[in-house]
This record gives sequence, structure tokens and C-alpha cells, in this order.
Amino acid sequence: MGDSSSASNSELPNPNLQAAQAFTRLVAIMARLRAEDGCPWDLEQTFDSIKPYTLEETYEVLDAIDRKDYDGLREELGDFILQAVFYAQMASEQGLFRIEDSLAAINEKLVRRHPHIFGDTDARTSDDVKVKWDEIKKREKAEKGVPEAGLLDGVLRAAPALVEAQEVSRRAAKVGFDWPEASQVVDKIREELDELQAARATGDREHTEEEFGDLLFSVVNLARFYKVDAEQSLRKANAKFRRRFSYVERALAAEGKQVDQATLEEMEAKWAEAKQSS
Repeated sequence: MGDSSSASNSELPNPNLQAAQAFTRLVAIMARLRAEDGCPWDLEQTFDSIKPYTLEETYEVLDAIDRKDYDGLREELGDFILQAVFYAQMASEQGLFRIEDSLAAINEKLVRRHPHIFGDTDARTSDDVKVKWDEIKKREKAEKGVPEAGLLDGVLRAAPALVEAQEVSRRAAKVGFDWPEASQVVDKIREELDELQAARATGDREHTEEEFGDLLFSVVNLARFYKVDAEQSLRKANAKFRRRFSYVERALAAEGKQVDQATLEEMEAKWAEAKQSS
């Protein structure tokens, strides 16, 4: 890896002074809110109580990206960054670490894990980069004496199900537990669909749910073969459905009708118009 972990500031672009000043101000504001005479609500918060807001802000960032709402994204990123500052402030109060420790850690990690940029290693493709990233991660854990965990232990169970499915299948594929070709995944999807239909015919709800999960897992594997992010694909499909259904509502309203007063044929006609316009 060479001396990539000690890349000097001269190798990097000049820091953005305005960004540094704005971030420093945010840290100071958060400290003031958590002071003894600060905001009662902020003072009541704990690591656990903030977690739902972190998840909410994450999805709001993704939603702004999906909608290409870049003014909204600018604001949502601020809210997202605040989450990290909030956690770090609480950690500082408990003598655990400070925000500068987190920033130093990520700076050092990025330099260390990009030896093809800051060192003398070569990586010509994104796949090369990913392989080297994983190798460095494994070496770092070994150096820290972290015991080797199961292959799937590092995948968060709290992650969205599509994200978890894509990651566990990706990790299994890395050691050869995978279909050789995408066409075989398509065959597996058809097989799972048949099994779902058979389970549904029995009226066994639990078995039907199990087979439905198997079908979804197979579809996620196909996304992996096609190098598509399953979670983001579904989010975009959701956004498209919202957009088209909103068109149906507006089009019917222009004719003096509510959607619950329209026939299926009328809604389908408006849906076809929405598809043509988007």
C-alpha cells in the first residue's frame, strides 16, 4: 500500500473555507442547544431517541434525489449532516469521542482504502477498487484482532429487506455460491412463481408468505446480476406510480369526478394518458 495512509495536504485540493466555517458553526449551535440552559427538547434526546429521525432524514434525502429536487436535497443534506453532529455532541458530553475524531477517522480511512489514488497500487476498474477495498477491510480487522465473523454477520438485519437481500446474496456470490448465468436466475423466478401459485391454492397463509419471500429474493438476485440496485429501483417505481396516479386524480377532477366515483375503465384510460405524458 506504500505510505498512502499519510497522504499530505499538498496532494489534496485546497479546503473549502466556507464549508469549514459553516460546519464549525453547526457544531457550535448543537453544543449550545445541548447546554444546561439549552433547548429542553434537545436536552431530552438520547442515542436511541434520535435513531428514528436519522432513518427519516435518510429517506428524505433519497426521496429528494429520486424526484430530482435539488433545492430540497440541499436542505435535506443539512438535516442529514445534523444527525451526525447530534450523535457526536452527545458522545462528547459522555467523554466518548468528539466530532473531530469521527472526521479524522473517515479521512484516514478514505486515504487508506484508496491506495490507487494516494499510494502506489493500481486499480483500473470499479470492480478492481471493490476487491482492494474488501482486502484492506479484512486486513484492518486482522490487525485490530477482530475475530473472523460469519460471512453474513456483517449485514445489518435492520436494513431494508431489499438492501439486506441484495447484500447477503452478493456476499454469498463472492465465495462461489451463485448461479453461473442471469438466465438461470430468470428460470428460478419462474419456478418460485409457480410455487407461490401452488401455495396460494392451498389457502395456507404462512406457506404463501414464505413462497412470496422466496420469489422476491430471487428477483433481488436478478437485480444483482443486472447490476441494478433493487431498493432504488423499487423506490423509483413507487415514485412513478405516485406520479401517474396523481395524474389520474387531476384528470378526473378536471371532469368533475373523484377517483372513487370513476369506473375502472375511466381510471385505466387516464392511466394510459399518464404513461404517454411521463
